[in-house]
Amino acid sequence: MITEQTQIKVNLPLALKEFLESKASKFGMPLAGYIRHLILKDVEEMTYPEFELSERSEKAFKKALREEKAGKLIRVEDIDKFFRDL
Repeated sequence: MITEQTQIKVNLPLALKEFLESKASKFGMPLAGYIRHLILKDVEEMTYPEFELSERSEKAFKKALREEKAGKLIRVEDIDKFFRDL
């Protein structure tokens, strides 16, 4: 699975950068890999936020389920055209 990635520029005091480089080399890691490891360790216990559906969204979802069960499906050949025409 390919995960989208981004780059982040971080300014560090020279002494901190040197300290991080020494820690990374102690583990045989490049600096970027060591920093990535630190970030992952920091967020590993976090849970993905869950949000409750609004009443409007819940009603729309239930209506869509009823329509699907009733066989009221819309065939869409061109999704861009479908949304333009809404």
